[in-house]
Amino acid sequence: MIHRTCAVLLAAGLALVTTEGLAQDSTTEGIAKYREMLEDDNPADLWMLRGAELWKTKRGPKDASLERCDLGLGPGVVKGVYAQLPRYFADSGKVQDLESRLVTCAVTLQGFSLEEVTKRPFGNGSEEKSDMEALVAWIVSESRGMKLKVPTAHPKEKEAYEIGRRIFSYRAGPHDFACATCHSLEGRRIRLQELPNLTTPEGARKAFVSWPAYRVSQGELRTMQHRLYDCFRQQRFPEPRYASDVITALTMYLAVSANGGELQAPTIKR
Repeated sequence: MIHRTCAVLLAAGLALVTTEGLAQDSTTEGIAKYREMLEDDNPADLWMLRGAELWKTKRGPKDASLERCDLGLGPGVVKGVYAQLPRYFADSGKVQDLESRLVTCAVTLQGFSLEEVTKRPFGNGSEEKSDMEALVAWIVSESRGMKLKVPTAHPKEKEAYEIGRRIFSYRAGPHDFACATCHSLEGRRIRLQELPNLTTPEGARKAFVSWPAYRVSQGELRTMQHRLYDCFRQQRFPEPRYASDVITALTMYLAVSANGGELQAPTIKR
């Protein structure tokens, strides 16, 4: 009798697991189809158009455009640069991602102060839009379809990667969280959202190549800086300064882990 009862309970448990698994698969497929339907009319196009215009518009105390900005492949070159960022820049003496490099160019070429450039890095979902998010959207779109090939030859690039790897696994805060808490195992999700395992090349590629993205729930295009900033906020960590070395290092770790992935951004997300 006991054996029969155990068998019944085991069968019921297996059925429940199977049902939950099917439900999760169905939800994931539904979200994927939803995104696919929206891609043809992705509002990110509006940010890209504005970013292309901002790139060539003369602004700031020096009345200069960003057309001489060196993003890693030479002054003014935009095509393919995002596929090789972050990277070391000799003129700044540090590893920079796209956003921190744009800050450097705005300061040195256009004469803006650091405070002016970083005053509004993120839009607020209504009338206050971010020039930085628009520039990033356009520049990233110029590398769409290319394979990630983030360099690691320079000692500073190796150092940034290692620091980023440690930050990813560093547990702290009131909940004793780390990036790895949510993103180091397979099959995890929060609400309806699948959480990729960023410690594997497949998971890192799936996540990294899809940012920046237009967030339907926020009515804004969000960059990688914002994505990581928001993760820190949700973990109840001190919120990092925009274009900080901490965010750059974490981006370096994720980008190198995603090397070989094909860039798809800007995409659209919930």
